[in-house]
Amino acid sequence: MKKLLLPFLLILALVVSGCGNTNEKKEESSSNAKKTITYKSETGDIEVPANPKRVVVLASFTGNVLSLGVPLVGVDSFSSDNPRFKSALEGVATVSEENVEQVLELEPDLIIGFNTTKNIDKFKEIAPTVTYTYGKVDYLTQHLEIGKLLNKEKEAQAWVDDFKARAASAGEEIKAKIGEDATVSVIESFDKDLYVFGDNWGRGTEILYQEMKLAMPEKVKEMALKDGYYALSAEVLPDFAGDYVVFSKGAEADNSFMETATYKNIPAVKNGRVFEVDSKEFYFNDPLTLDYQLDFFKKSFLGE
Repeated sequence: MKKLLLPFLLILALVVSGCGNTNEKKEESSSNAKKTITYKSETGDIEVPANPKRVVVLASFTGNVLSLGVPLVGVDSFSSDNPRFKSALEGVATVSEENVEQVLELEPDLIIGFNTTKNIDKFKEIAPTVTYTYGKVDYLTQHLEIGKLLNKEKEAQAWVDDFKARAASAGEEIKAKIGEDATVSVIESFDKDLYVFGDNWGRGTEILYQEMKLAMPEKVKEMALKDGYYALSAEVLPDFAGDYVVFSKGAEADNSFMETATYKNIPAVKNGRVFEVDSKEFYFNDPLTLDYQLDFFKKSFLGE
């Protein structure tokens, strides 16, 4: 009888031990999921998940989060309309700051927005909510802040260092080809209006002016540098056009001005130095968009 009992007891012990290990792993996994870090935000310290799994972005930081490999469950309409993000956002809901219930249903563990985002107090009741003031820090520091928030600061810093080196190198090549004094302007058609941009308003301006140190037309400096952008009419566009023009073209905008003699007689147009891009792809200044913009500029200016 004892001989029969021993194998049974050994099997029972192994089963119990296995169950114990499984429970320990479950508890460890659960514990990791519940871990938090303290993020020093603009509004004070906030406890946020150390490993967020269901992030909602209500501002222009979708590309920052995607580049750091953190799962998204909801993004704003500008992000969801971006063709560059389409495949990465498959299955991710389009949300609005106006619709709190819609965000609640997604059960986010972290919400990111601007300081001007509506219903912030209500979103704070759903999940830890962190907001940023656009332009308070430069665009690369902003990515580092997102990295800190998502507990991915090392990854964010590594990308910043690599990007700055690549952009500076490309800038030197471009200046060597077009000349140190050649000017570049960035314009965009939106609805029925035209805009020209300074050095910190997306559309590739950060790369062209901050990293590559390319020259900005004097009229653009005068009117757009301080506020970041300036609305203008097609009639005065020649005054703002540089030797090279990056035209962020809105497909749904009124682009009829391109058929006018005023536009066609701009030197950059006559010399084939206007580089057109889809405005929806060029809006932002996150890592995914910046990498795309940098490649575009290398191909446009250098033919690479």
